[in-house]
Parts: sequence; structure tokens; C-alpha cells
Amino acid sequence: MKRKTWTKRLTGLFLSVAVFAAAMGGTVSKVEAAPVASQANLQLEAKSAILVEASTGRVLYSKDPDVALPVASMSKIMSEYLVQEAIKQKKIKWDDVVPVSEYAFYIAKISDSSGVYLNLGESFTVKQLYEAMAIVSANDATVLLAEKIAGSEPAFVELMNKKAAELGMKNTSFVTSTGLPANELGPYSVQTEQTENLMSARDSAILARALIHDFPDALEASKKPIFSFRTGTSNEWSKKNYNWMLPSLISYYPGVDGLKTGHTNAAGYCFTGTAVRDNMRLISVVMNASTETKRFAETRKLFDYGFGNFKLTKQMDKNVPVKGFETAPVKNGVEVTVPVVTGSEVNMITKTGTEAKYTPTVTFQELTAPITQGQVVGKIVLKEEGTKESDFLQPEDAAKAGVDIVAGQAVEEASWIRLFFRSIIEFFSNLFSSGTGN
Repeated sequence: MKRKTWTKRLTGLFLSVAVFAAAMGGTVSKVEAAPVASQANLQLEAKSAILVEASTGRVLYSKDPDVALPVASMSKIMSEYLVQEAIKQKKIKWDDVVPVSEYAFYIAKISDSSGVYLNLGESFTVKQLYEAMAIVSANDATVLLAEKIAGSEPAFVELMNKKAAELGMKNTSFVTSTGLPANELGPYSVQTEQTENLMSARDSAILARALIHDFPDALEASKKPIFSFRTGTSNEWSKKNYNWMLPSLISYYPGVDGLKTGHTNAAGYCFTGTAVRDNMRLISVVMNASTETKRFAETRKLFDYGFGNFKLTKQMDKNVPVKGFETAPVKNGVEVTVPVVTGSEVNMITKTGTEAKYTPTVTFQELTAPITQGQVVGKIVLKEEGTKESDFLQPEDAAKAGVDIVAGQAVEEASWIRLFFRSIIEFFSNLFSSGTGN
């Protein structure tokens, strides 16, 4: 009888080990369906372009996305990011008052430069200057913010390039904060072989996605169709946003709420746009279009293709167990396992009218009690069959196509006496296991 009892215990032990090993190995059964079809031929009249679903990083369309091209005022997306970051880090405040510098005043006088015509002796808040930069692409406001944050534009440009590297922008190089050519700044010109800011369409999408994700309130500025400056004074004036796809403007497209245009002779007409419908946000980049209206017409093609052919589909609900991985092992706990559930909904991009085939992979962290309810204990990643790294905006997006697994309940730390007797049981279990294996 004793022999049968120990055999049952050993069988249970082997089953527990098998479940744990499977969890660490991480592959579960496939969901049968069909892969997403290849991208359409949109015949875009632009040198480079990309269309990305923001939450998953899935590339829905691309045309020479990794070629570094002059980017003009789309550079200001990085300037916006660094201002937002400085606010978050409490290095500056939105209501800080900034006096107009000689450099900002000079930039305001360049005849073909976008700006708000800053004058010496004037002062404006960081918030006013930021909105001037984000809404009407004010070059004078941009250099003033660069000086406020870094002390000088060259020092700010160093921050821009450093942040680009941190974000994984591999085909980007900045020489000015504004996107103005570095050799056309009069006494402030930069003596360098590279005169234009360079960025690829992919990198512009990476930057736009980072800004929207890290500082979502940036869209509150970029979505304003009209900007008013020096309000309440005799010199008050208003100007329309250069993004004509916003409400009430001539190329209006429903759902557009950003982001940034750009133009120089070398860059042509560029636009990094973003729009949201049915909880799906798309980011588009069009570079080197031939005319101001053409960049919006080509963006419209991208958005029509994206919203017309793709959707986010829910693969799993929040707070539900993953079949085959309902518990995770815990060391030193009152219980030896903890129930686990999804920490949020699992959504994936799919081609309209088709289903995708996914391989879910579950991995658990090494857990030691105490465990609190809701604590992250692992990860479930869904990999679509047939996809590769190039199908995503960045390589890590392919590896992060999932959500956290969290503890469904708390597990208290076990007392030393409980752990002592548990270790004795485990010792004899191992002993009998060795004996029955001969």
C-alpha cells in the first residue's frame, strides 16, 4: 500500500514538473487561421513612405522606409519630445517665461522661415512657444526652446541625436533643432559637411510613436487647426495649422489629430500624420512629395488602405487564465503555485475578412513569496505565423506582441516550520524517485 501511495505522489510530482517545464519553454497550441496578405501596390508619388499600426508596431505598408532623406520641419517632432521630457523631469515648467534671444530674433527675420515673428524685449511662456512650434512650425520659437533647455542650439542638437539613438532610430542625424538647413542661418550657420537634418521614414514613425506613447498630451496641441499668438494684445494674430488634414481645413480627413509637416528645397514636401478610428491608431510618413497638396493626397491613400483593410482584433480578454498555464510555481509560499491571468486585453492587427494564425508563448518569472494580487509574474506573447522582424516597425515589436501575466491572488510567505516539513517531504520524494528508477 505504501508503495502505491508513493507512486501516486511521484506521478503528481512528475506532472507538476512537466507543467513548469512547459511554462518555461513557452509554446502552446496554434489558433488555426490564415496569414495577413502582402501589402497593396498604392503607387505612391513620394520618394519614401511607411504606414504603421501604433499599438502593435505592425508595418502595413512601406516604400524604401530605411533611406535617410532630408526631413525639414518634421525634425521638430524630436524637439517636441525633448521639451515634453524636460517638463516631465522638472528641468523646466510650462509657465516658465523665456525672453527672446538674439538668435531667435534673427530666425524670425528670415523671410521664408515659418515663425511667430519674435521681437527682442518680448518674453513668452514655454507653453506658448511649444504650441507655436507644434502647430505652426515656428522656427524662432523652436530655437528659443532649444536654448532654454540646453543653453545653445548645438548643445540641444546633441540631445536630439542622443535621444534618436536611445529610441532606435538608426538612419537619423540632426544638425539643427528646426530642420532649417545648417548653412542658411547667417552668423549662426553650422560649418559641417551635412547641412540638412536626415531621417528615414521608419525613424520618423518610430519618433512619432514614441511622442504619442510617452506624451499623449502632445496631440492636444497638434490637433488644433488654428493657432492664436499674442492673444489679448493689439498684435494678436491667428494662423492655420500646416496640417491641412485637420477639421475645418482643406484636406480634412476624419480621425486625424497630428502630427507634423516639413518642407525645404532638398526635402520636398513631407508629412508625418496620425489618425485614429475604432480604437486603432495609424501613423503614416510621406517623404519628398512634389507639392504641398500631394503630401496629403498620398497620406490619404495610406490611411484609406490602413483603415479599409485592417483592424485590431481582441485575442484574449483581461483577467482570464491562459489555457494550459493557469498557475505559476512559487518558492517559499504558503501555496506552491499562484493562479495567473492576463493583465490586459491581447489585441493583434489582422487583415479584414481573414483570421491570423498565432503561436502564444508563455514565460514565467522566477517567483518567491510573498506575491501580491495583480503583481506581474510573466508574459504571454503572440507570434503570427509567417511574420518576420521586418514586418514590424522595430525588432522588439515582434518580441513584445503580447501582454503581462499577473497574479490572480496573493500568496503569503510560508513559515519556517512549513518550509522545513515541505523540504523533508521533497527529500523523501526524491529518494523514492531514485529508488523506483533502478
